[in-house]
Amino acid sequence: MEAEAIMLILIIALAIIAFSVFFTFVPVMLWISALAAGVRVPIFTLVGMRFRRVIPARVINPLVKARKAGLDLSINQLESHYLAGGNVDRVVNALIAAHRANIDLSFERCAAIDLAGRDVLEAVQMSVNPKVIETPYIAGVAMDGIEVKAKARITVRANIDRLVGGAGEDTVIARVGEGIVSTIGSSELHKEVLENPDKISTTVLEKGLDAGTAFEILSIDIADVDIGKNIGAELQTDQAEADKKIAQAKAEERRAMAVAKEQEMRARVEEMRAKVTEAEAEVPLAMAEALRSGKLGVMDYYNLQNIMADTDMRQSIGRVTEQDDDTDKTGREK
Repeated sequence: MEAEAIMLILIIALAIIAFSVFFTFVPVMLWISALAAGVRVPIFTLVGMRFRRVIPARVINPLVKARKAGLDLSINQLESHYLAGGNVDRVVNALIAAHRANIDLSFERCAAIDLAGRDVLEAVQMSVNPKVIETPYIAGVAMDGIEVKAKARITVRANIDRLVGGAGEDTVIARVGEGIVSTIGSSELHKEVLENPDKISTTVLEKGLDAGTAFEILSIDIADVDIGKNIGAELQTDQAEADKKIAQAKAEERRAMAVAKEQEMRARVEEMRAKVTEAEAEVPLAMAEALRSGKLGVMDYYNLQNIMADTDMRQSIGRVTEQDDDTDKTGREK
């Protein structure tokens, strides 16, 4: 009796384990839920998803949602998109939103947009409800040199056909900023921009800035216009300061050249004086040679000395007379 009881307990335990493994591996409750919703899914298809490492709920629940919304989608389409790394639930939500808004959007197109890394549901919602992109203050300089700052609000709608490969919001903001700068720069006076800010939006819209982007620009509205710096005056001031520094540098260069020339002349004067001193030093030698050779007598030498002494005396008297004259002139001036 004890052996039969143990055997019965083992059989019951094995049965419980078998049922647990079966219900864990085979999503019976998910199959029943889909069947109750009117979506017939073979039980072996769910088992095959387990073998393909696909979470059945990630495919069956969006499929039920799509069938209830009136979309004709198959399990293979959703499963293939899941295996490709896409978000099945987001794609189905986007398809339902597009279907409700009467937007022609196929599953293949929607899956491609999702795999490209864009939020396809947000794109569909933006197609129905346009988005407003606000730019920072964009500065431009008019022809009169006054800086003008403008802030714009861009109303855009998603272009589903260009979501794959189309540029994003940053490109739209950059192109609008370029258009604002060029419009302000082409204005002769900054007052024209202040009086007619709609001129900026009109000019920018005519350029077709949404080409190659994932958006369609509906309108560009100038939210605020402000006056900045007087760039023309600052440039002229900087230019004048630069010219001043250049002139000072050239003047300093001429002064340095003059100082160098003066030093050169002084060196040449000293050189000439040295030559004169050298020549004067040769005079006694020449006189001695003349005395030895008899070309110059003793009396001639004495007469020469007397003449030199007389000349020195006359020069001394002349210097004293000049000093006295200067003294008298100074006294009279006083």
